[in-house]
Amino acid sequence: MREQRTLERVRKLLAKAERTDNEHERATFMAAASALMAKHGIDALPPGAGRETPGDRVVTLPAPWAREKARLVSLVAQAVRCRPLLIGRGDDGQRVHVFGFAADLERADLLATSLLLQMASGLARVRPPGDAVSPRAYRRSWLIGFTDEVYRLLCAAEAGAESDAAAAGTGTALVLADRRAEVERAVAAHYPRVRMSVPRTSGTGYRDGVAAARHADLGRTGMASPAARELN
Repeated sequence: MREQRTLERVRKLLAKAERTDNEHERATFMAAASALMAKHGIDALPPGAGRETPGDRVVTLPAPWAREKARLVSLVAQAVRCRPLLIGRGDDGQRVHVFGFAADLERADLLATSLLLQMASGLARVRPPGDAVSPRAYRRSWLIGFTDEVYRLLCAAEAGAESDAAAAGTGTALVLADRRAEVERAVAAHYPRVRMSVPRTSGTGYRDGVAAARHADLGRTGMASPAARELN
C-alpha cells in the first residue's frame, strides 16, 4: 500500500510537469519525481535477505531509430540497478534483455516508457541547423545526448537515495551489493560471454539532446505504447 501511494505521488508530480509550459517548473517537478522514484527503490527493498530472486524480461524496440531506443532502455535500466544486455535485432526490432529484482524492473519499465515518449516528442520538434552536414547524423547525436543526460540525472537521484539510506545506518549498502551480485550471477547463467560496445556520434545534435533531457517528463507507463514507435 505504501509503495502504491509513493508511485501515485510520482505520477501526480509528473502530471504537473506535463501541464506546465514553464521550463523551470518542469525541471523542478522532474527532479522531485525522480528523487521520489529513487527513494521508492530503497523503500521497496525486502526487510530480510534471501526473500527474492532476480527476474528478467526482453523488450523489443521497433524501427525507426531502434538501436537508439534500445540504448535508452538499457541505460535507464542500468541506472535503477538492473542489468541490461543488447541482444541484437529480432523480427520486430532491437531487443534488450533486462535482469533485475521485481521492484527495479517495474521502475525501469515506468521510466523507460515515459522517456521513450519524451524522446519521440522531443525529436519531432528538432530542426537540424542549416550548417548540419547530415540531418540524420544530427538527430542521432541528439538522441544519444538525450539518453546520456537522462542516465546522468537518474544515477544522481539513485546515488542520493542510497547515500541517505547509508547515513541512516540501515545497512542498505550491503543489501544492494548482495543484490547486484545476484543479478550478475543471473546474467552470467544466461550469457557466459558478454561483449561491451560504446556508440559513436557523428552529428552535432548531442548538446541539444542533453539540454532537452534536462526537462524530460518521467510520467507515463506501458513500454509498448504506440507513441514510442513514432521516433523518426
